[in-house]
Amino acid sequence: MTLPTLFVSHGSPMLAVQPGRTGVMLGAVGQALPRPRAILVVSAHWMTSVPTVSTSPHPETIHDFGGFPRVLYTLEYPAPGDPVLGEAIATRLTRAGIPATTDGRRGLDHGAWVPLRYLAPAADIPVVQLSLPSRWSPSQYLALGRALQGLDGEGVLVIGSGSITHNLYEFEMDGEEVDPRAKAFTDWVEARLGAADVAALLDYRRQAPHAVWAHPTDEHLMPLFVALGAASGWPAHAVLAGGIRDKVMSMDAYLFGVAPAALAPYVAPTPVLS
Repeated sequence: MTLPTLFVSHGSPMLAVQPGRTGVMLGAVGQALPRPRAILVVSAHWMTSVPTVSTSPHPETIHDFGGFPRVLYTLEYPAPGDPVLGEAIATRLTRAGIPATTDGRRGLDHGAWVPLRYLAPAADIPVVQLSLPSRWSPSQYLALGRALQGLDGEGVLVIGSGSITHNLYEFEMDGEEVDPRAKAFTDWVEARLGAADVAALLDYRRQAPHAVWAHPTDEHLMPLFVALGAASGWPAHAVLAGGIRDKVMSMDAYLFGVAPAALAPYVAPTPVLS
C-alpha cells in the first residue's frame, strides 16, 4: 500500500470548532484514504535550528495560540506517539545527509492536532511530528521531503500543515469578504502544480502574484515543499477545495498521488492562467 502525501491549510485555530467547508473536506479525505499505521506531520508551528523528530510516547496537546475563545483551550487530541518511528525518521534523514535529532517531550501543536481532528477524529493512530528547520530555502525543504520518500509505502501518511496564504496583518475572523490577492496567489500555485513546474514553485517569491503579501514570512508555505518532495506518486495530484476564510486565508488542501474516487466531489479544476 502506497499512501498519498498531503498538504493541508490549517488556517485559524477556530477551525477546530468551526469546521465549515474545510472541515467537511478534511473529514472526507480521512474517510477515503486507507488507514495508515502512523502519521508524520510537518507543521509550520514547530521551527528549530536542526530538523527534529518527536519521540514522545504520549504527546500532549499544545494550545500554542492566544486570544481565542476559552473552548479551544479545553480541546485535547490524545493520539499516541511512536518513538520507534520517530527515531527511524531521524536516522533516515541523517543517512540522507540531513543531520537530525529527536525530542522526547514535544507535543502536538495546533498545526497538527486541529486538522487531525477531522482527518483522524478517533485519535487512535500514532502521530509523530518533524520540525521545520528555520531559514532554509524552498529547495532545501523539497530535499527534506525527498529524504522522506518511501514512508508512504510503509503505511505512514506524511502531512505538511501550513497555509496557502497567511497574511495575519489583514486577517479578519469570520470576515465574509474575500481579498482577490488571496485568490490570485492560490490560483498561481495551483496552476504551477498542475503544470508540474517545480522550478517556478521554488521561485514563487519572485514569480507569483502578491507573493510577499500572501506570505510576509514564508514558514506556512514551506510544508508544501516537504509534502511535495515526500510524494512517491507526484506529479499525480488533486486540489481539494477548502475555500477562503477570514478574508485572506486560502484553505485548499493538496493530495499528491492518485486521489480516491470518493473525493471527486471535493476536487477543484486546475486554474488556467492568462
